[in-house]
Amino acid sequence: VIDACRPATFEELEAGLQDCLLCPLCEDRNKAVFGSGNRQADIILIADAPEQEDDQTGLPFSGEAGQLLDRILFAMKLKRQDVYLSTLVKCRPPVDRELKIDEISACLQILNLQLAAIRPRIIITLGPFSAQTLLQSSDSLEQLRGHWGGYDGIALMPTYHPEYLLQMPAAKRDVWEDMKQVI
Repeated sequence: VIDACRPATFEELEAGLQDCLLCPLCEDRNKAVFGSGNRQADIILIADAPEQEDDQTGLPFSGEAGQLLDRILFAMKLKRQDVYLSTLVKCRPPVDRELKIDEISACLQILNLQLAAIRPRIIITLGPFSAQTLLQSSDSLEQLRGHWGGYDGIALMPTYHPEYLLQMPAAKRDVWEDMKQVI
């Protein structure tokens, strides 16, 4: 349990997350996915939720979508160690189920602590829930992507998740246009 009277360290936040019982997603998780990368990064990429491989490793973007993300970062002249990778919710939801408000609310406090500690200049959201939540918008991701917004004073660029690009390769061009605005 984290002491609410003092700021938690990354290590304390991550350790506390493994025991988190704030929402029902904890019941079926193997590992909570806190995040990984450069804790002083200028850019943080935030996906909606962990994928199946992430649930096994405890690290975001562990599978095929992560390999595609690595190629996107490379095209931006970046590597994983240059950015921070995280998720809106920290436990994998059941397959083919959208995130619920209580799940997002439970994890948003953890994400906010991560953002406060990292203090990035830019947030890139990867997926509809992270974009809509942080932008406080009900617009679709198709409407939001490619347009700068902000969250808590941090510039925010919404775009598609690499997993979506694996299913819809034609959207890679859209993501590249979004990323060109970031670099």
